[in-house]
Amino acid sequence: MAAKQGRNAAYRDNGRVVRLDALFDATSDGIDMDVPARVVDSETKYRGAIFAVEDRTVALTRNDGSETLIHRQVVVHAPCVVMLVHDVRTDRYLVEREYRAGSNITTIGLPAGLIDVGEDPRHAMLRELREETGVVAEDVDIDDAGSYYSSEGMTDELAHIAVLHLREWSQGECRFDTDEHVESAWVDWRTLLTLPITASNSIIAIQHERIRRLSA
Repeated sequence: MAAKQGRNAAYRDNGRVVRLDALFDATSDGIDMDVPARVVDSETKYRGAIFAVEDRTVALTRNDGSETLIHRQVVVHAPCVVMLVHDVRTDRYLVEREYRAGSNITTIGLPAGLIDVGEDPRHAMLRELREETGVVAEDVDIDDAGSYYSSEGMTDELAHIAVLHLREWSQGECRFDTDEHVESAWVDWRTLLTLPITASNSIIAIQHERIRRLSA
């Protein structure tokens, strides 16, 4: 429904109403984009501790009702949480440093982690914050920044992003996985903006907070 509503959007160009669906249709090669795709076959090519890779055959519907098949590889990944953590009293933000396999470098970023099966995203945020940094939130305002696919062309990983405004918190012990090594530090807003943070989900959280600070 959301995709179709977006497709039916319209705007004015020199006083003329332009419909987005008409622009899309002008470049169509005959596929009816309003009909949901159908997964015909899926074979798991790899399964690891964090993700699996599936080889899928997908049917797309043509305007005449017939179908055409396409093939895609999908990284099947658990949903995750990404948090920009704000200490309200000192107006500082929590950042982390750890090795990231995708970029093969040690990076600076924000607390993040996977959501357990059946777990609420907000619960996962507080749990991951406690486990990775030892920060126990006692009074927190969670400002939801939205949920976004990390890379919708290749993975089903959905990132739930928020800014956590901590009014009261205490410092406990970290509980890392056996192969997890994370350092953390509190920095002020100006310093946060100068850090070489390149993870897109972290940037979304920071930009969300930037808008709040500009509006305050």
